[in-house]
Amino acid sequence: MSESILYFDVKHAVEMHDWIIEHSGGLSGVKDLGQLESVLEHIQNDMYYPTFEDKLNHLVFGINKFHAFSDGNKRSSLVLGTYFLELNGFSYCVKKFVMEMENIVVWLAEGKIEKELLFKLISSLIMNDEYPETLKLELLFALDKG
Repeated sequence: MSESILYFDVKHAVEMHDWIIEHSGGLSGVKDLGQLESVLEHIQNDMYYPTFEDKLNHLVFGINKFHAFSDGNKRSSLVLGTYFLELNGFSYCVKKFVMEMENIVVWLAEGKIEKELLFKLISSLIMNDEYPETLKLELLFALDKG
């Protein structure tokens, strides 16, 4: 991979999660440390996740769906994804990412959005584009189905 991607460790992820719980309520604690470690290690594997978008997609998906934390997995997936963007120089899209992803992480947790659609949405946000009509329709159909 030509660009250098910065990562954060499990300790930092847990600290961020604890901060989220402290400020927004919920049950603190890690339910499955191995799941959290797995997500954070896997995104560093360029064979499986060759692009930044692939890595961010798996980070958000894995934190959201694998339930490493006792509570706040949706919130943590959003905050850790946002931090990953900031850490890697994508500050220009952070505000939009947070605003758009607020509902998306809920729909993801509910099973209305699959990982492939999440990737398309995240990629569009990183490109700082408005969702193309085809993507809007795909999202609408997914939500209508779910």
